[in-house]
Amino acid sequence: MEGKYANDPEWASITPIQLDDGSEKAMPLATIAYPSEYLEATSYLRAVMAANEMSERALKLTEHVISMNPAHYTVWIYRAKILFALNKDLLDELAWLNGVSLKYLKNYQIWHHRQVLLESRTHFPNIPEKELDFLMEMFAQDSKNYHVWTYRHWLVRRFNLWDLPREIEDVESLIKADVRNNSAWNHRYMLRFGPRSEKAGMENSGFNGVLPHQKGVCSVVDEDLVDAELQYAKEQILRAPENRSPWWYARGVLRAAGRGVQDWEEFAGKFVVEGEVRSSHAVEFLADVYALKEGRGEKAVEMLTLLKERYDPIRKNYWDYRIQQVVV
Repeated sequence: MEGKYANDPEWASITPIQLDDGSEKAMPLATIAYPSEYLEATSYLRAVMAANEMSERALKLTEHVISMNPAHYTVWIYRAKILFALNKDLLDELAWLNGVSLKYLKNYQIWHHRQVLLESRTHFPNIPEKELDFLMEMFAQDSKNYHVWTYRHWLVRRFNLWDLPREIEDVESLIKADVRNNSAWNHRYMLRFGPRSEKAGMENSGFNGVLPHQKGVCSVVDEDLVDAELQYAKEQILRAPENRSPWWYARGVLRAAGRGVQDWEEFAGKFVVEGEVRSSHAVEFLADVYALKEGRGEKAVEMLTLLKERYDPIRKNYWDYRIQQVVV
């Protein structure tokens, strides 16, 4: 195979390992038509990986392969090994990675690689100075990017950023820009009511024998914080009453505080007045409130019937089930 590496003296000592697509043993049903440049680069990649070579030339090779196929997860693993073996400046790696991230917005391997780097407490005892700035740059491209949000959740746990003012400020700026950004609402809830440890998961999530009524209930509650978060949710609901995110955020806050949905009966009632409905989510809220109140079963059925027939008929079967539960 003639090409960039075959003609480079730096690589003369390497015997490339060609791709084995099974064609020598049996005719494959389908083969991928890789570009010749990619086939050559990966043949040399297989050779240096087989030799477990930790070198500058191998590092450059991984960059070349990534430029052609950033979803090649094996090359990312190998690149990380080389970086640590050569004790490279990982801030330089992050700077390079930023450009790759902005070019390939939906690539998972990029964010896993970033996490692998920042997991090193030797290299990163503290969060890199520009890390949060870069994440906001990513959100400017796509404010609901799942990989970036997952990484930011991890970053909070890794560097104990729960009370860092920047965290809540960034979330609020994103919600202000788009009140329907459910990813931002989710991050806000994690900051306010998530377990403060590096371990992922929500408090009393339902494992280890937690009873249904205890799920999501915090063991220690700051009532002032709860009141402030409920007020914030109300303000955002007024911006877009038919937006589900703040309604369900409020439900989560009420549950975390051990409060019932009944606390929001008056507020939800403002959106359902004399047959005029300004929010179907308020209707559902009221249905839950009335279902819990003795003697208000008929009112609960009325709300659920509105959802079934007018506001959410696509979930007709679900609302029928809910109605049966109330009647029973």
